[in-house]
Amino acid sequence: MKQSILVALLAGTVCAAAGQVAFKLGATGRESLISFFNGWVALGLTLYLLGTALWLFALSKASLTVVYPFTALTFVLVYGAGVLFLGELTNARQLSGVGLILAGLYLITVK
Repeated sequence: MKQSILVALLAGTVCAAAGQVAFKLGATGRESLISFFNGWVALGLTLYLLGTALWLFALSKASLTVVYPFTALTFVLVYGAGVLFLGELTNARQLSGVGLILAGLYLITVK
C-alpha cells in the first residue's frame, strides 16, 4: 500500500474517532433536541466530514477489501479515548477484544 493511502486512512480514522468523542462530549447531559446543537457536535460533524473526504481519497486509490478494515481501527481509537480522556472503565475481556481487532487488521493489511 502506498504511503499516501496509508496516511489518508490513518488520518481519516483518527478524524472519525475524534468526531465520536466530540459527539459524546456534545451529547452528555443534554435533554432537549435543541441542546444537541452545540460546539462539540459541530466539531464532531466537521471531523466526520474531513474523515469522509480522506476515506474517499483512499477508496479512489485502493481496493475496498484493503480500505474497509480500517473502520475497525476507529473502534479501537474510540475505545482508547473513552478510557484515557473520559475516564471510562475497562477490563481484561474488553482489552482482549481490542487486541483481536488489531490482530485482524494486521492480518488483513500486511502482505
